[in-house]
Amino acid sequence: MARRALRVFPSRNTQHAARRALCSLGILISTFSFLLTGCVRHEPRADLVIVNGIEPETLDPALVLGVSEMRIVSALFEGLLRLDPKTAAPIPALAETWEISPDGRVYTFHLRTNLVWSTGEPITADDVVYSWIRALDPATASGYAGQLFYLTNAEDFNSGKIKDPAQVGVRALDRYTVRAQLNDPTAFFLDLCAFQTLAVVPRQTVAKYGDNWIMSKNVPVSGPYELVAWRINDKVRLRKNPRYWDAANTKTELVDFLPIGSPITALNLYETGGADIVWDKELVPTELLDVLMPRPDFHSYTILGTYFIRCNTTRKPFDDVRVRQALGMAVDRERITKKITRAGEVPAFRLTPPGIGHYHPPPDVLSYNPERARKLLAEAGYPGGKGFPRFSYMFNASAGGAAKIHEKIAVELQQMWHDELGIDMELRQVEWKVYLADENKLDYELTRASWIGDYNDPDTFLNMFMSDNGNNRTGWKNDHYDDLIRSADKENDPAKREQLLRDAETMLMSNGNPVIPLFYYVGFNYYEPTKIHGIYENILDIHPLNAMWKGPGPVDNEPQKRAEVKPR
Repeated sequence: MARRALRVFPSRNTQHAARRALCSLGILISTFSFLLTGCVRHEPRADLVIVNGIEPETLDPALVLGVSEMRIVSALFEGLLRLDPKTAAPIPALAETWEISPDGRVYTFHLRTNLVWSTGEPITADDVVYSWIRALDPATASGYAGQLFYLTNAEDFNSGKIKDPAQVGVRALDRYTVRAQLNDPTAFFLDLCAFQTLAVVPRQTVAKYGDNWIMSKNVPVSGPYELVAWRINDKVRLRKNPRYWDAANTKTELVDFLPIGSPITALNLYETGGADIVWDKELVPTELLDVLMPRPDFHSYTILGTYFIRCNTTRKPFDDVRVRQALGMAVDRERITKKITRAGEVPAFRLTPPGIGHYHPPPDVLSYNPERARKLLAEAGYPGGKGFPRFSYMFNASAGGAAKIHEKIAVELQQMWHDELGIDMELRQVEWKVYLADENKLDYELTRASWIGDYNDPDTFLNMFMSDNGNNRTGWKNDHYDDLIRSADKENDPAKREQLLRDAETMLMSNGNPVIPLFYYVGFNYYEPTKIHGIYENILDIHPLNAMWKGPGPVDNEPQKRAEVKPR
């Protein structure tokens, strides 16, 4: 069950400091409100205004990578299934019903017969097939193409070994029927059918405008909202799609997503009524956490998410596993969670977070052990840090330019590794697009990273570090690890499957170490629960936009009992 908001009761000194901080905040709010009056565009205020973090890099479902971008994309484009706002379990969407063959390898989906694009043209089974093949096409370069590798011949098509898309295991049987043929039984395939990469996109528009199709005028959408405007560093505005199959239950007419990365700006905007919802703890001023957390409009809860460091295993000296292990064992994670994050995060010593359905992870590794870390570094040829080259730690900047959690964590790591290992690290802060580009081309030494589970299964974390997965981005490859994950994907026996995944995570964290876990996330947002409705705490931190609305009424956002996920 999701946790209620964490309550932190500050000491008297902390209370005085918090009051002073809030007094200063009041002055900032007044100034901010004055400034806003001079720069507001003359257009109607949206019914719901959401502070969403960074500026989107793309709104193309096949290319989107960031959580903040996915929030917008999931409102624009829908797949065969969608996620329940209370439980985050897959439920019918474009597909009304489906059947699964007795061997678990064939899924037959039946589309609703009233589906149309926002521009009025019918959505058909051919559109589904096109969208999946497009995501797999190597020319698209989708970072999430691996989500479709469970289809027969999909991986070979993505790698270029097979050129004919007709050989991939997805086809339209008729106008309203899609059949998916899998390599093996896949316990979480229905969850994947609700993921953004598998959403249905307009093939005629993509064919006409190419890479810029998402910016075309009146772009056809399959989801509950249409794209009204995307103004860089200003807002993404969405309007309810009246032709969406479930438009009658779409609660809000006009929604704005604001790309604000500064915590103080986000809080100012919220406090002055300029924003209704703020996602993510990174948008809370850390110096005010103790006084803000007890408020009923600040919400913290358990989710499947891990904050970690990626190591570029193709660059010396990080190609040596002993160096990577030394770095991991020299990190005092409690110092980070108690000093910096301070919202109930739990120190992490493995990749998979607690709470994943039907999985008992292997024992923690990389525990804080500076003495062992120094021995490993010496064994790697750098006793006391002598001869260790200067290196950089990359982290992404946010729009506001103020001190951010990523930077504070980076400074703390810098100090720990200097004190414990005698090595010096430079900090490299870059914009989000540069950060993603440099990670993808392995142009870094160490980089901050995070992962929120795409579905409630350990595979969503462990599959990521298979050799050819687009989200690996460490250069680490291990054939045995790949075989363990593939064997787990094929295994129908839940106990045997769990053991294969445990073996894979043990190898990843004990022998490979391309990543250094730091802590497990908590979900976090702030909004007034007596005014904003339809947001529910769930383990995937998924909050469908079409379920939300603003207005008077009872508090309906109490934590929901999570539905048990049964093995299929």
